[in-house]
Amino acid sequence: MISVGIVGYGNLGRGVRGALERNPDTKLVAIFTRRPDQVKREIGDIPVLDSQKPAVPRDMPVDVVILCGGSKEDTPVQGPLFARMFNTVDSFDTHADILCYFHQMDGIAKEQGNVAIISAGWDPGIFSLERVLSDAFLPGSKGYTFWGSGVSQGHSDAARKVKGVIDARQYTIPIESAIKQVREGRTPDFTKREMHKRVLYVVAQQAADHERIRREIVEMPNYYADYNTEVIFITQEEMRRNHSTYPHGGFVLTSGLTGENNRQILEYKCQLSSNPEFTGSVLVACARAAYRLKQSGHKGAFTMLDIPPALLSQHSSDVLRSRFM
Repeated sequence: MISVGIVGYGNLGRGVRGALERNPDTKLVAIFTRRPDQVKREIGDIPVLDSQKPAVPRDMPVDVVILCGGSKEDTPVQGPLFARMFNTVDSFDTHADILCYFHQMDGIAKEQGNVAIISAGWDPGIFSLERVLSDAFLPGSKGYTFWGSGVSQGHSDAARKVKGVIDARQYTIPIESAIKQVREGRTPDFTKREMHKRVLYVVAQQAADHERIRREIVEMPNYYADYNTEVIFITQEEMRRNHSTYPHGGFVLTSGLTGENNRQILEYKCQLSSNPEFTGSVLVACARAAYRLKQSGHKGAFTMLDIPPALLSQHSSDVLRSRFM
């Protein structure tokens, strides 16, 4: 039985808790949060600890902690902090900063003899695998990743960090004409703006400057600056009524040539009713892999590109070969 702690108990943390309940070889033993008193009232008998002063009683071992905070401000701080004490799994998704974050976590985890699986989930994560496999199978091919239509947790969280914003929900919407071109075998060079648009619903404080908020959001690097972004201000009641679920999904498309210039197109699609629940399920599988890597003597940082698929599965190697091959 793998003992797991959750760091951060928002939508993703709840998704991880639900995933742990569906995996018979894992159990939740602790929740770390900045609001321990509030979470204690919500979750009942699971120990709740302060994430800003992480310490675990000797009689409560934790094999792996799963970090469930936002990538903009939480994970860059909590990843290094918790990797000094535990094996960790996170879903850090600021693509431009992944390499730097990997090397930081790799150094800390190796120094402490721990395993840190970073940037796990469906993108980065599963989509990363699809991109690598497609490139390996079709050398010289061209790959395209389309996200949505759906709610991006990371982009929503980034918008909530803007002063004056109470809540935000960001929808990523792929440009259908761009998808159509790739499926037809064409290989254009798209800009980010030509592949997606972003629609953001914002609940602002009563006296907040809407124009300042809109400007700070649409100019935010790594999140909104490279896209056509529509910011729509709504009430808290409208947010609860119309934007309380978190669907998402996307496509990885690869177009390349083989042999005598025959066009080959590979497509992987995921369609998610709940982004945080599915991401939580991926993180729990990675927690299993982190535990197994540590048990076999490994240390340092890993991504899903570095992990043999069998380590993610609850099934034995013989079952995998007989049932899934």
